[in-house]
Amino acid sequence: MPKVGIAEASARSLLLTVLGEFVHARDGEVWTGTLVSALGALGVEEKSARQALSRTAAEGLLTSERHGRRVRWRLTPSGRQLLAEGTERIYGFMRGTREWDGRWLVISIAVPESQRQLRHRLRTRLTWLGMGSPSAGLWVVPDATKESEVRSAIRELDLWDRTYAWVGPAVDASESTRLLAEAWDLADVETRYLDFIDTFGALEATSGEDAFVAQTRLVQDWRRFPFDDPDLPAELLDTWNHDWPGPRAAAIFHDRRTHWNRLAQAEWDRLDDEAGQRT
Repeated sequence: MPKVGIAEASARSLLLTVLGEFVHARDGEVWTGTLVSALGALGVEEKSARQALSRTAAEGLLTSERHGRRVRWRLTPSGRQLLAEGTERIYGFMRGTREWDGRWLVISIAVPESQRQLRHRLRTRLTWLGMGSPSAGLWVVPDATKESEVRSAIRELDLWDRTYAWVGPAVDASESTRLLAEAWDLADVETRYLDFIDTFGALEATSGEDAFVAQTRLVQDWRRFPFDDPDLPAELLDTWNHDWPGPRAAAIFHDRRTHWNRLAQAEWDRLDDEAGQRT
């Protein structure tokens, strides 16, 4: 089983995936040694793993408690909320089909270049909601039902007084096609879906460690798609590609995760038991 290296995924990003898959679903607590060993299996050096832990704690997602020479980490309420939202989005993504009423939600919002951190936070929140940006300050999504979620995200960033919003249809089909081309890099998303299918479609894992690594790699690769793919309705996908690979990739994701989960969770238990017995 090939390991995931730092070049492919940062230690912190892998840590969040591990926390979401193996800690959040349980009691939300874990030994330092468990996480160091788990990240080590994924190709992360111990120093980088510990730095990722410290950074994640500094962001308010984890808190620690010393037990003799060992440290037990616990998810904070903010950490639990972040992972719960991520789990819902990752596992709910492309789980169903919807009929499109032809309406777009359009947001115009001005954040000056000098406020780069705020711009980044805004981009992260809006792309997580499936929005794309065809030009500076303009955000669109072909799903008017997301208005309340988008409004809530913008209010949380205290930007609603800088925002204008509209809901309505595009002028014609060519306008919709142009919006798709300029708001999202669908060609890149398509290529990555095909790579995902090639990588995980025939991948097998028979040992506990292999299953743990495979499942973490699977979720790590999949969790970017809800940011980059707006999960377009069939009416719009037909204007782009009649054989969009997203649904095939989603089927493989859920099948492989179900297939590996029992062994992966057992491997996690083994790592945690070992860490708990260390003095």
